[in-house]
Amino acid sequence: MNRSEFSVLIVDDEPNIRSGLEKGLVQEADRIETAVDAESGLAKFESGHFQLVIADVRLGGGMDGIELLGRMRHIDPEVSVIVITAHGTVETAVDAMRAGAFDFISKPLDLNLVRQQVRKAREHRELRQENQTLRTRLADAGELSNIIGQCAAMQDVFHQIRQVAATEATVMIQGESGSGKELVARALHDLSDRSGGPFVAVNLGAMPETLLESELFGHEKGSFSGASRQKPGCFEQAGGGTLFLDEVTEMSAKSQVDLLRVLESRRFTRVGGETVLETDVRVVSATNKSVPEMIQDGSFREDLYYRLNVIPIEVPSLRQRRDDIPLLIEHFLQHFCSRHGRPMKQIAPDAMRVLVGAQWPGNVRQLRNLVERLVVTHTGDVIDSHELPADLQPATLGSGTKVLPASLSEAVENCEREMISAVLAECDFHRENTAKRLGVSVRTLHYKMGRYGLH
Repeated sequence: MNRSEFSVLIVDDEPNIRSGLEKGLVQEADRIETAVDAESGLAKFESGHFQLVIADVRLGGGMDGIELLGRMRHIDPEVSVIVITAHGTVETAVDAMRAGAFDFISKPLDLNLVRQQVRKAREHRELRQENQTLRTRLADAGELSNIIGQCAAMQDVFHQIRQVAATEATVMIQGESGSGKELVARALHDLSDRSGGPFVAVNLGAMPETLLESELFGHEKGSFSGASRQKPGCFEQAGGGTLFLDEVTEMSAKSQVDLLRVLESRRFTRVGGETVLETDVRVVSATNKSVPEMIQDGSFREDLYYRLNVIPIEVPSLRQRRDDIPLLIEHFLQHFCSRHGRPMKQIAPDAMRVLVGAQWPGNVRQLRNLVERLVVTHTGDVIDSHELPADLQPATLGSGTKVLPASLSEAVENCEREMISAVLAECDFHRENTAKRLGVSVRTLHYKMGRYGLH
């Protein structure tokens, strides 16, 4: 997180307090100014830009620290105010907090405690700024039918969707489980000329072989035990719209033949029926497996693959689009806080670093479920790293040895990503300087930035 300038105004009528705080907080702020009373403090506050005010409750003149706090927060609602007093009664503390004080400290002052509270106020402000930045990015983010993503890999997916949506070509979407393949299918439907028709999704992997034919093509009354009425199948239900076949590689050899026949002829009959029906659907399929490997081992028909894979779209895993993780988290926080009637929560910087660096085998689905769980179970406003599940924390083996990546290629990719990210930050994302530091061409750097989602 980039630390913006942090300026502190100290308002106290005791010279020793002003001097002691000014010297003691020099490492905690970029600029420190002082004022001897409420009126001069308010004048300085109006003419300068301060992120934190430390003010005594009892000040000389006609305005006390509580009234000063109210006026300052009227000018800048985002300012943090720490109230100090020698009269540390419960009533005074309650009045200060009701007026919007960030915290309340009694005299005699413990300078270490004051430093701690100043650091806390600065971190709190930076966290608010970071979340506001995320909300702005979320509002400006490339979004297509509820797909959120700004990284280069997702922008490529958006580009493909826009190019292909208006056509009638069959599309095969490939990607890991939970990466958002059905959202891509829905986007293809929403942007197509068929958007006014139905979108029907069927998970072929969850369908027993004995029911799959009936599910896809329908059945006639009495065609088998339990068929008490005529039932239209997915090809009929999706008429004039889009049929999404998820986990298409889970089909048996017979079902593959049946599907291929329908794709080629655009005709089918219900189970137990004789009437030949025409189908007017656009077929979009999805899989998380390597189809060429399945063709090699004979578990998937090559001719069906070519029918389904006229236009391939590859959905990146969450690990390949880490820059989008804060955006997704902010989106899910807003959604689930509203859905469950919870006040808006924030992710602390240390927790965000853990979440961005996690492996996410379940991809966006796993992230979404985690955020909902945190919204429901977490009672505070800010979620820290120690409150995240243990399986997301940096893991170690018995002697403190780091857990190794799953493969050598993954280890190389992790190292390369971290090095490029670090040098980009050092060079303020100046690509030519970064490429020079890394000893690669700008073109190579641009390719790797896109591959690792480092835009």
